Amino acid sequence: MSSQARATAIGAISIVLWGTLALLTRLTDGQIPPFQMMAMTFTIAFLLMCGRWWLQGHSGTRYLRQPAGVWLLGVTGYFGYHLCYFVAMQLAPAVEVSLLAYLWPLLIVLFAALLPGETLKPRHLLGALLALGGCWLLIGQGGAGFDPQYLTGYLLALACALIWSGYSVASRRVSAIPTDAVGWFCAATALLALGCHLAWEETRWSLGTDQWIGIIGLGTGPVGLAFFTWDHGIKHGNLPLLGVLAYAAPLISILLLVLAGHAEPSIILLLACLTIVGGSLVAGLPRKPAAD
Repeated sequence: MSSQARATAIGAISIVLWGTLALLTRLTDGQIPPFQMMAMTFTIAFLLMCGRWWLQGHSGTRYLRQPAGVWLLGVTGYFGYHLCYFVAMQLAPAVEVSLLAYLWPLLIVLFAALLPGETLKPRHLLGALLALGGCWLLIGQGGAGFDPQYLTGYLLALACALIWSGYSVASRRVSAIPTDAVGWFCAATALLALGCHLAWEETRWSLGTDQWIGIIGLGTGPVGLAFFTWDHGIKHGNLPLLGVLAYAAPLISILLLVLAGHAEPSIILLLACLTIVGGSLVAGLPRKPAAD
């Protein structure tokens, strides 16, 4: 396996972990204020990286010294995305916000063509469009359509897509920055989320066992390890392919909910599955060797 293929496989771990987001969030019962949840889970992510540093025999402070542009990129990617997402969810219907926010994988495929040495390959674009169709089919069930009165929320959802795709592609330009630095970006995000929580929300600490399991699961998986493996994947792997594969995350979410008894199987789910998997296969097909 080539180093790029290995990095792509590591990046794909993030997509599987993001697929557990809905099930783990369900355990928290939706009663924890969003910025409190964000502060708690990103703190766990930081502690996860601290554990890695402890095992390596150092404090990790060496990774604090990064260029200002790298800090801006990392904090904007993590905190900026979640800030826009939470506010959008308050200003517009959840289904439409999710549909718009999930344009980021397609934008990764498009923006990746702007990187040095990269070109927009037809199979990546076709695969991304097929997977996008499956994603919209999956998420769009029960949507009431786009209403102009929610324009601000829609724009913020689009900002989510732009922020995360921009972060993912721009990170390729700073591939020399070690993934360990992401631990400090998580710490900064946790502090900023805590500030937003204290300013706008009421703290809730009376949590049950299932809720703590959900919080710890989120902090170690979709919000913790997933960001570290994604950082490695987008810096060293096949970025357009990762963009297409990312559409598997909502599919994994629904399948896990079905297996856990929180959702019912349906024809829509089957069609979405076939479309997303088909798009991923199209994007991942190896190029035919040139004829002699």
